[in-house]
Amino acid sequence: MFANKRVLVTGGTGSFGRRFVEHLLNLYPNIPRLVIYSRDELKQYEMAQLFPRSKYPGIRFFIGDVRDGQRLKRACERIDVIVHAAALKHVPIAEYNPFECISTNILGAENVINAALDTNVEKVVALSTDKAAAPLNLYGATKLCSDKLFIAANNIKGSRNISFSVVRYGNVFGSRGSVVPFFLRERKTGSISVTNPEMTRFSITLDEGVGLVMYALNSAWGGEVFVPKIPSYKILDVAEAVAPGCDIKYIGVRPGEKIHEEMITDNDAYFTYESKSLYIITPTAPVWDREKWSDVFAASKVSEGFRYNSGTNNRWLSVDEIRSLIKSQLDTSFEPVPR
Repeated sequence: MFANKRVLVTGGTGSFGRRFVEHLLNLYPNIPRLVIYSRDELKQYEMAQLFPRSKYPGIRFFIGDVRDGQRLKRACERIDVIVHAAALKHVPIAEYNPFECISTNILGAENVINAALDTNVEKVVALSTDKAAAPLNLYGATKLCSDKLFIAANNIKGSRNISFSVVRYGNVFGSRGSVVPFFLRERKTGSISVTNPEMTRFSITLDEGVGLVMYALNSAWGGEVFVPKIPSYKILDVAEAVAPGCDIKYIGVRPGEKIHEEMITDNDAYFTYESKSLYIITPTAPVWDREKWSDVFAASKVSEGFRYNSGTNNRWLSVDEIRSLIKSQLDTSFEPVPR
């Protein structure tokens, strides 16, 4: 699909953006245009060393913020596909700085939509989070608003050949700011800080997240929220995998945190379909025929009252599986923990 397409990635120097760019360039080293749009000049400089224009002539690095609609519109000129990964995503920081989170995650989303509509973009896929389902914290609430904006954008496209869709998934295993790197640092002290012993989370790898976005870009009709079927883990199992035998200190749930995360609520179930590897939340008022869509996706409607919750999931990572993931995703050895 992308051999002759021109692609822009917002938040392109983040964990997901870098892996997505790497994946795309491995498949299409001669892609005609690939714009990495972010506000971090150091990360752009470092990324440019990994993906030099001498090897990848189509790559471009744009300094810019999704809050800046004019700059974003300029970056979208001659672009066919947008992957929107830029966000402020740390829950406690968003609780402390609420309008900064709103400005990036909501107003920035609207800027992406307007830029896409004004520059003849063909496809937009936005990254969401499990925290957007029945949100408890501000970050989740802003991402729910963002999701709604992207879904509703299909209603105002007019005669334009463009579609907007969303991918929603759980914690990216080992990404910056996630629990595994935190535990890896803490284990050197011989003690691990755990918020609540009952806590569970969904888990997905960066490569699985990239694969889901690629699927959405290739398959979306517009207005869908794609949710992968992924395993959960228990926070105590992560602690055991990272630092067996360490002391555990319970520090209490942080502001805005849930004990269990949810990606599909029982209210979403009215519009949710299930395929072999995905749940797909369809828009309440789609701009296409739902029956034809379900035939193409080989998807059937979920039962009334269905919920997709990390605490009641039917797939769980064991301690050994978590440890294997840590080794493969973070390239970390398990030296003895100092006591």
